[in-house]
Amino acid sequence: MNGAEVGVIRCAERHLETIRAIYNDAIVNTTALYEYHPRSAEVVATWWDGKCRAGLPVLGIEAADGTLAGFATWGPFRSFPAYKYTAEHSVYVGSAHRGRGVGRRLLTALVAEATARELHLLVGGIDADNAASKALHRAAGFTLAGTVRQAGFKFGRWLDLEFWQRYLPGPPQPVDG
Repeated sequence: MNGAEVGVIRCAERHLETIRAIYNDAIVNTTALYEYHPRSAEVVATWWDGKCRAGLPVLGIEAADGTLAGFATWGPFRSFPAYKYTAEHSVYVGSAHRGRGVGRRLLTALVAEATARELHLLVGGIDADNAASKALHRAAGFTLAGTVRQAGFKFGRWLDLEFWQRYLPGPPQPVDG
């Protein structure tokens, strides 16, 4: 920490407007999300309700003034039962807080949470041109699993999507079903 942010927390409903602002900045200004339109408050509330019902973590780091500097979460990689030990994660940092280690701390906390919950694999989908996110994941022990060429179209161009993965210890006795 550089004094501007506090430790990792579990996000609460009071963070939803800042989560929405961080998402919408990424949608409007970057290729971190392959979406065209900002998310409404209702869409983010539905997203939040789904995370809560499923017991999925939404971790955050607050700035010294109490505003959310960034957040990280995961969801199912695929809906089929055999993927139950694999999750797709995401990490988003507000533009005013980038370059301060917030993303690194969030990803480290998310890996620890996934390990404690006995997941076996974390997967991140990263735009191939997002050098900062790829460097963050590489530093956290993720490796490139593959690239889907021209997976998306945004800002008038085709976008390549890379999948980065990190193996975790997983359950000591994984089971089918």
